[in-house]
Amino acid sequence: MTREQRMTEVFVEVADSLIDDFDLIDFLQQLSVRCMELLDVAAVGILLADQHDNLQTMAASDEHTRLLELFALQHDQGPCVECYKSGTARTNIDLSDPRITADWPEFAARAAGTGFVTANALPLRLRGRVIGAVGLFQTSPVPLSDQDIALAQALADVATIAILQQRTLDHSQIERAQLQSALTSRIALEQAKGILAERWQVTVDEAFAAFRGYARAHQRQLAKLAREIADGTFDTTAIPHPRHPTARRRGQAG
Repeated sequence: MTREQRMTEVFVEVADSLIDDFDLIDFLQQLSVRCMELLDVAAVGILLADQHDNLQTMAASDEHTRLLELFALQHDQGPCVECYKSGTARTNIDLSDPRITADWPEFAARAAGTGFVTANALPLRLRGRVIGAVGLFQTSPVPLSDQDIALAQALADVATIAILQQRTLDHSQIERAQLQSALTSRIALEQAKGILAERWQVTVDEAFAAFRGYARAHQRQLAKLAREIADGTFDTTAIPHPRHPTARRRGQAG
């Protein structure tokens, strides 16, 4: 499949997401995967601001990246933090540059330990209002091209429109409440991932892939299913074990 065909798929997925029963977490998780495919980056993290304008990690392509973004938030440094504060993109950042390691000492060291050498951050922005940021991380020093950066910003803009769900910017309190609800749901999701990983003795990424595959196959919202797992009202044996051959084939098909 060509890059143009994959791009078309992404925008069709966005159009399909603009419905009443919009699953924000699943949409952002899917977007992180699509960004990796289209931009050939190693990892993606997506952060949104809560009702107090504090950034929270909402989606990540893998557990290492989620933890890196959490680390960045704890130390209030890194490309996504600065991108959100300034509302402007930060691209092709050499994480070994002495200026960067001086400005973001904890983040740069943690990113290097994860294997990342280059970082990019694009704002989730609409008409001057910034609601979050998308982080793109590379294990290669090869910079993203101008075309790649333009595509990355287009994906970020589309994501912003999907998040706001065609609401006007005058309804900011309603929008913030929606984001806060999603952030609360993300906590339940992390709990469910941990429960499944421990129960199955697999990695958190494997547990999440199986959990998400089941939710999509059965048209269940991630947040609702996660809450049921967290409070013990859902029988987790219904979800195929991630290392079972059938589960792997289903995951690959999705």
